Amino acid sequence: MTLLLIHNGWVLPCDADMRQALRPGYVLVRGERIEAVGAGSPPAGLLAEADQVIDAVGQAVIPGLVNAHTHLFQCFLRGLADDRPLLQWLAEATWPGGLAMTEQDFYLAALLGFVENLKCGATSVLDQDYVQTSPHNMDAVAEAAQRSGARALLARGVGDREPYFARFVEPAETIIAETGRLIRRWNTGPTSRVRVEFGPMIPWGCRVETLAEIGRRATEWDVGVHIHVGETRDEVQMSLDEFGLPPVRWLDEIGVLDERWQLVHCVWLTPEEMDIVAGRGSLIVHCPVSNMYLASGIAPVGEWRRRGIPVALATDGPGSNNSQDMLEVLKTTACLQKVGQLDAQALLPADVLEMVFHGGARAMCLDGQIGRLAPGALADIVLVNLARPHIAPVHSAASALVYNANGNDVDTVIVGGEVLVREGKLTQIDEARLVADCQAAAEGIIARAGIRIAAAVETAG
Repeated sequence: MTLLLIHNGWVLPCDADMRQALRPGYVLVRGERIEAVGAGSPPAGLLAEADQVIDAVGQAVIPGLVNAHTHLFQCFLRGLADDRPLLQWLAEATWPGGLAMTEQDFYLAALLGFVENLKCGATSVLDQDYVQTSPHNMDAVAEAAQRSGARALLARGVGDREPYFARFVEPAETIIAETGRLIRRWNTGPTSRVRVEFGPMIPWGCRVETLAEIGRRATEWDVGVHIHVGETRDEVQMSLDEFGLPPVRWLDEIGVLDERWQLVHCVWLTPEEMDIVAGRGSLIVHCPVSNMYLASGIAPVGEWRRRGIPVALATDGPGSNNSQDMLEVLKTTACLQKVGQLDAQALLPADVLEMVFHGGARAMCLDGQIGRLAPGALADIVLVNLARPHIAPVHSAASALVYNANGNDVDTVIVGGEVLVREGKLTQIDEARLVADCQAAAEGIIARAGIRIAAAVETAG
């Protein structure tokens, strides 16, 4: 097995104590897993024994970030419907754009999105794609994940009833059969680099019987269930108007909520609903930039955490962010809670790191396997350059990561012991060619969909 040694870095194990930092420290990787983490210089002989040595002087060595919710097909649609609320944003750009995409478009958009995530330090990505115009769209996304080298959990987005967008509705039989086919093809082991789970889009987009069957199959097939819940007040009102209950109470009433369920957004949960989530062991995925972008509201993260609800962090899709920069999400997570609560200590750097690493690992169904630098963990490791004018001088690496760093500061990205980014450059993909191919494909989609783009005003210099 290949032996990789990272030394001289500012190592944040992010294991038991999120505040621990080893300066200097080292990480030894054998094959796809971490073999040792230590303070100071590595033991004598390791430098000579290692097949590859990375000198991380001036850099933070951290677990790979986890982006626990996105929609990568939207990479081709970002910037097309800025400054609109959620339902209008969906209707005017996201839905028509998605319908105009081919299988090759889904592959290219996903590959671009996985590459962006990697270059911004996210080694694990939970992608929910809900445009099933072809039975092979999800296979194309999985193939893109495999090509990129990222660790991916793919939630097959589904809906089988109105008022879900009519062109996306599928029969329940198709939903179960196709998700099962994808799981059999891609879930080849508990730590497979690419895996699939269920992704019902929204409570009001699925029939009770379908959600119940998804819950049963998730247990039988040992997979998760990923769903948007309580993102906006309008959505909550839709649930109240139709079911007489807010969405989490309704999901609990029909008997589906358990520890497999990943609830995205949850901006407008009632205290009773938060208690239900805590009691059922479900996880919440927080998307602060998207919530701000769509004016959805400020999620009560502190209330979730006080109840012991596991929380993961995410960018959301490129259509409502517009980037996939998880380091940006760290700062936004902390600052949005501070201003929302008028409390400068509402969230501390250690709290934010716990959510992105430990909560993210739970979201990826890889609890303990990723999100920490420890012997036996998968070797998903990121090096962030702290020797930059907008970061230095550094007194706390955790503070620098949460409040100073951004995706452009990522130097090296390793997934399963494989170096995918080095000195900010992809090691296995021609980035310029990919960007050019994606630009051409995206322009074709916009033309086919008939999406209007606001004319730019340009003046001669």
